[in-house]
Amino acid sequence: MSANSLASANDRSFFGHPRGLSTLFFTEMWERFSYYGIRALLILYMTAAVSQRGMGLSVAIAGAIYGLYTSCAYIFALPAGWIADRFLGHQRAVILGGLLIAAGNFGLLLPSLGPFVASLLLMAVGTGFLKTSCTTVVGFLYGEKDIRRDSGFTLYYVGINIGAGLAPLLLGYVGQTIDYRYAFGLAGLFMLAGLIQFQITRKYLGDAGRLPAKSTPQDRRVLGIGSGVLAAALVALLLMRPALEKVADGFGGLLVIAVVVTFGALILSKDFTPVEKKRIYVILVLFIASAIFWSIFEQAGSTLNLFADRSTDNHLFGFAFPSSWFQSLNSAYIYLLGPLLAWLWIKLGDRDPSLVTKFAFGLLGAGGGFLIMVFAARAAGDTGRVSPLWLAAVYLIHTVGELCLSPVGLSAITKLAPARIAGLTMGVWFLSISVGNFFAGRMASFYESMPLDRLVGYAGGLGIVFGVVLLLISRPVTKLMGGVK
Repeated sequence: MSANSLASANDRSFFGHPRGLSTLFFTEMWERFSYYGIRALLILYMTAAVSQRGMGLSVAIAGAIYGLYTSCAYIFALPAGWIADRFLGHQRAVILGGLLIAAGNFGLLLPSLGPFVASLLLMAVGTGFLKTSCTTVVGFLYGEKDIRRDSGFTLYYVGINIGAGLAPLLLGYVGQTIDYRYAFGLAGLFMLAGLIQFQITRKYLGDAGRLPAKSTPQDRRVLGIGSGVLAAALVALLLMRPALEKVADGFGGLLVIAVVVTFGALILSKDFTPVEKKRIYVILVLFIASAIFWSIFEQAGSTLNLFADRSTDNHLFGFAFPSSWFQSLNSAYIYLLGPLLAWLWIKLGDRDPSLVTKFAFGLLGAGGGFLIMVFAARAAGDTGRVSPLWLAAVYLIHTVGELCLSPVGLSAITKLAPARIAGLTMGVWFLSISVGNFFAGRMASFYESMPLDRLVGYAGGLGIVFGVVLLLISRPVTKLMGGVK
């Protein structure tokens, strides 16, 4: 156990957890406020008419941009985690990421498509740095056998969802009733507030993630080449913005290549012990499950958001509310259920379900929620509006699935990853979310060209099938984990 983990083991000043968890809790809370505030408004802003302060884009193009942005926000976690490991240290990477996110938020104030796309990409790069490093440092606060780890990650996940829940309420109201761009600027101000908090309370992290590992000349060459390739790709994307749908399709191919190359390199590498190699196979299984889960779940900001705006009666007890407010339901449920599950995982002790079984529950929850959407879509038809209780039920089932998979997945990666590539492995986890987000956006592009009940039915069936498969293979996969629970 490291000196930092030993000190943290005796520190229970933040709800029984190390004081440094509160620093990361509030930093990530405001980063998620920015991300989910933008996410709640993005497809509505892009598809709204210019006369309604929107961009007047088609759903097909808006879905492509949405998928690119949300996917890039996670795929950049992979190189960002490696850069933090080798060059910056994770604490400095958090600061860099926050500054880039805030700059992107303010860039969205500009009305034309070019600066809009560039600002989204800037925010995506910033998210890659901040989110990867913040989560990695949480893992550094706990020893490998500290039983508080899963509970700590679930508590951290509640902090994430405080920001994610407040953002649609505040920014959604400002954006849909006043002006979308004012909401984007407000998100930037709150991101800066989160960075100030981080800098003031950074001392409680100690040496956790403060210094990078020693980089090699080869690392520096890879960084130089990678930076050049990234810059060229961003310039090409901006120049090709009239053909964004084709760019999105090409990006999907690059994602597949990234997954194959990443896991190929890890599996073929001779730098890992037999136990570590088995755990990499487990990470691959969890990666596939995570990508499928997020391809279903992340349609909250696209397919479900459009359904809320176009096919749902947004009145409750005579009160009319912005359609973006539905995006807060997921977080509201997490406030209620997150602490309960955090307690339950500890209370179950040796009877606690395996990581793989929890992932299966997550997939079943995602699929089950979308099967309910089949009936909601049929009730709405082409022009009708249904009760908001339909979406409330969908988000409830999705939230249970999310709590079974996402915080547990974050914890699993920090336990399964070889310590010397902790940041890179966390980036691999976020790559799975990137893949899921991309396909969520692409599926949303069919919102107007495919019957909605068929679209959500396909998504729900996908989750159910893979959830059952994961349950069937849970025992042999768990054995590969080498004692990690």
